[in-house]
Amino acid sequence: MLFEKLLQTIIKREALVLITADGREHYIGDGSPARVVVRLHRKSLEWKLGFNPQLKVGEAYMRGDLTIERGTLRDFFRVLFINFDQYRTGPLLKWLGLLNRPLEWLGQFNPLARARRNAAYHYDMPDQLYEYFLDSDRQYSCAYFTRPGNDLEQAQLDKKRHIAAKLVLDRPNLRVLDIGCGWGGMALYLAKEAGCRVKGITLSTNQYKYSRQRAGAAGLARTCTFELLDYRQEKASYDRIVSVGMFEHVGKQNYEEFFASISRLLSDDGVCLLHAIGRFNEPGPVNAFIRKHIFPGADVAVLSEVLPVIEKSGLYVTDIEILRLHYAETLRLWDQRFEAHREQVVALYGEEFFRKWKFYLISCEMGFRYENMMVYQIQLSKRLETAPITRDYMYNWEQAHKPERMLLPARAG
Repeated sequence: MLFEKLLQTIIKREALVLITADGREHYIGDGSPARVVVRLHRKSLEWKLGFNPQLKVGEAYMRGDLTIERGTLRDFFRVLFINFDQYRTGPLLKWLGLLNRPLEWLGQFNPLARARRNAAYHYDMPDQLYEYFLDSDRQYSCAYFTRPGNDLEQAQLDKKRHIAAKLVLDRPNLRVLDIGCGWGGMALYLAKEAGCRVKGITLSTNQYKYSRQRAGAAGLARTCTFELLDYRQEKASYDRIVSVGMFEHVGKQNYEEFFASISRLLSDDGVCLLHAIGRFNEPGPVNAFIRKHIFPGADVAVLSEVLPVIEKSGLYVTDIEILRLHYAETLRLWDQRFEAHREQVVALYGEEFFRKWKFYLISCEMGFRYENMMVYQIQLSKRLETAPITRDYMYNWEQAHKPERMLLPARAG
């Protein structure tokens, strides 16, 4: 049975039990007690899962054809992911990459119409869904945990402040462009906290409408505006540009165009801060299940793919920071919130949708916790002297803008 043989090849630490459709139990592992029991409900899965596990395991779980009889989905993923270290290179990784390479190339074809469709697929779902797992500001990107035990609200506020500190907000009325502005939280923060004049652009109709409503309700409609627009269509010049969690939708084929656009839109003494998901090691395709069912057109790059393109764009890389494990913690908290609203999600979208998003949230958490996934923040400018030559200004800005009401005591865990 192909799937069993694949698991026998992978799992050398800890153990699980696989129950096939005929009821037979297969112990797989290092001889220790198995805390996880997985059942397959269709005979055909024994081959499908072995041939293309990245896609088919998620689809089988989503449709109820693969169930966890003992333990949890997180336990199942943990057993798999702690064993992946030995397969980051070699025949298995090359096989998975070969399966996904044609889809990877097609997925990165990103003209304006397709970019809008991809954005609408994920971000134009009813608002209730995002309220069930995001923080109150709807920050849908990696949070920043300055202290162990900080809750999601605190960590997302700290993320916004950390990014703002890197924009060198040294005077009022700076013109700021927020590319891929989400539901407006970062743009509104910059307008309110730093007195910036911000324009947020998005391809999601729902995000656009929601952001405009927020700006009006906050009395910031004149200084914080939003537009349904692709970055390639923007014409104005800006003192600062920020992009958080949008670069993953650009696609490797389009990196040159993206950074050329940043260079074109940024003033000569401007600063850009790019916050994006990346990999630590060698390039690889986005998980096939995530690309097909969650983020069509998604792409994740290693820095060796990004930096050479920046070098040709006329921009300087003036600071890089790697955020390790912050996204794993973010996804863990998102999943906790999502699970707490299980009944509401199932009532609105059905059991299959709930399982699909559980698979998405937990598999991504494990990718950041055990594999080679991370988040990088790259500061860019056109002049070497634009930003101060030490990082003290970042720390000082964050300290000066830390609201006392949001300070929480550190908790264990």
